[in-house]
Amino acid sequence: MLDSTSLPPKAAMSLSISIGPNIRKSAYFDATIRDGVQSFSVYNHMLIPSHYGDPDAEYDRLLNGVAQWDVAAQRQVQLQGPDAGKLAQYLTPRNLAKTRVGQGRYVPLCDYDGWLINDPVLLKLSDQTYWLSVADSDVHLWAAAIANEKGWDATVSEPDVSPMAIQGPKAVHVAEALFGAAAVNLKFFGFIETSVDGIPVVLARSGWSKQGGYELYLRDRSKGTALWDIVNEAGQPFGIGPGAPNDVERLESGLVSYGADIRWQDWRATPFEIGLGSLVDLKSEHEFVGRAALEAMAARGPQRKRVGFVLDGSPAFPGHPCPVTGNGKDIGYVSEFAFSKRLGKTIGVGLVDASVSEKETKLTVATDSGPVAARFHRIPFV
Repeated sequence: MLDSTSLPPKAAMSLSISIGPNIRKSAYFDATIRDGVQSFSVYNHMLIPSHYGDPDAEYDRLLNGVAQWDVAAQRQVQLQGPDAGKLAQYLTPRNLAKTRVGQGRYVPLCDYDGWLINDPVLLKLSDQTYWLSVADSDVHLWAAAIANEKGWDATVSEPDVSPMAIQGPKAVHVAEALFGAAAVNLKFFGFIETSVDGIPVVLARSGWSKQGGYELYLRDRSKGTALWDIVNEAGQPFGIGPGAPNDVERLESGLVSYGADIRWQDWRATPFEIGLGSLVDLKSEHEFVGRAALEAMAARGPQRKRVGFVLDGSPAFPGHPCPVTGNGKDIGYVSEFAFSKRLGKTIGVGLVDASVSEKETKLTVATDSGPVAARFHRIPFV
């Protein structure tokens, strides 16, 4: 079933959601069903597991062991051709001039008005082939339109690539068992093209957690179950088990979530407001989408700032941003909050007016179940 945890209890009990062909299944779908997945969400028009029935155990596994995640919904946008590098550079304000083959870069993507529209990891496979490992949005349509309008010799496509993540402090042991010293020697965001038992993959030292780990970009979706089982078997001595990208850990670690913290359609933000201003290179001469707008924003200074919150009690997150008032005035929103087992408190992140004093403001968060008192906290929490 699809995840209904954000719905009122009665609605969640009676809700039934049909899965049609417009929502794609991942290469690992059959393996996740067999291994007990209990809930899915939808990401990039695909099903992505939410949990396997014991979120606390999955959280503990991520922090203390190794978790296996189906993140095939983290789709790849491939830029390929003689002008692929030119296109990649034009899409992001981050300077890619020193990016080497085998190196990944975390890159903000902005529209022409300077608003963030995605924050993928860019992988340079060759001088003529780049992947954008995108968050939830249709970046391939945008990139293809720009390439055609510019008349550049670069083809934009979605390749047969299905990422799987192994995350946690023991992930390095699983990767070493599968790939040897090459895995251990990879630097953060570094990657290699390799294979395991004849299955072609790109192995990257990356992942959406701060606990360390790897992503295996499967290059043949027909081998999804086989790769899942190979990784699972290699991880048995280290207590591997299934899980999913963890919202609590990402809040504790201060990771940005495009689609949760920011979303172009509903609650927009600039790189400077969300904490990615250091990745906007306005000193270089390269052109990129939104440069004029970002220059004006940089000169003016951010109008809002990303902050952490601690909320009283353990209120339920309604599944959408909640308005925040400071001393009775509207100042911003909490984009997501959850109870942190490690910290023993409810924590959240969001955006507030840049002029707000973080020491003197009395905060109230308007949740669906009523107002909740809160206070500011530094990011990351851990």
